[in-house]
Amino acid sequence: MTAAPSRPVPAMPPAAAAMPALEVERLSFAYGKRPALRDVALRVMPGEFAVLLGPNGAGKSTLFALITRLFDAPAGAAIQIFGAALRREPGRALARLGVVFQQPTLDPDLSVRECLLYHGALHGLPRAEVEAQAARELARIGLADRARERVRNLSGGQRRRAEIARALLTRPALLLLDEPTVGLDAASRGFLLDHVRGLCREEGLAVLWATHLIDEVGEEARVVVLQNGAVRAEGTVPELLAQAGDTATVAEAFARLTAAEQGRAP
Repeated sequence: MTAAPSRPVPAMPPAAAAMPALEVERLSFAYGKRPALRDVALRVMPGEFAVLLGPNGAGKSTLFALITRLFDAPAGAAIQIFGAALRREPGRALARLGVVFQQPTLDPDLSVRECLLYHGALHGLPRAEVEAQAARELARIGLADRARERVRNLSGGQRRRAEIARALLTRPALLLLDEPTVGLDAASRGFLLDHVRGLCREEGLAVLWATHLIDEVGEEARVVVLQNGAVRAEGTVPELLAQAGDTATVAEAFARLTAAEQGRAP
């Protein structure tokens, strides 16, 4: 398959570049009597690769469910995507958003191309536009030669690539990825990280990448440490190291920032 020509990425207006891609304030949530998030606040700017770093059970998936409106945020919380309040303008807010969930969501009996075309149809996009954009994204992520392959015949890494291509089909300005490299080998993990970081640098895509793997942080990332449903620290890697008490590595900083909370239920 020949990839569709890449469209020029429009320059982002200065006002849009200064506006947070994602802003969360005063966000708490509980499953019955069990708190899952406690007064969470964070911000992701256009072009920023932000890492939501926390162990399993920290509340990362719950946060994503609230941002994507799978769950309704309680009154008093504020979630905005490029200035559009999720509660008041859900259509406008979610139109700028792409998501890769932790659990696989591709239909194994469809081809990769069919999965993308179906996604585009659900979004009401013209068929010709979807076909061109699907070809472009699959080529960029190295799956052009597997476009007509059934999903069930792909490796785990290839399925994740296809999910990222699908999430980018609608040209979102903000991309959420929830533990996207779980179960993948080192080469597949490295490819996905490099691809997504490149989209931040080259196209101004804002990314919130949730992980429990410290080695996925990277020197250029902005880091949000989440533990037991609360933000323990937020900032660039140097700022994170300073907040933890002038630690030398992200692993050391993470251990120190979360030490007081280890073993405590949220």
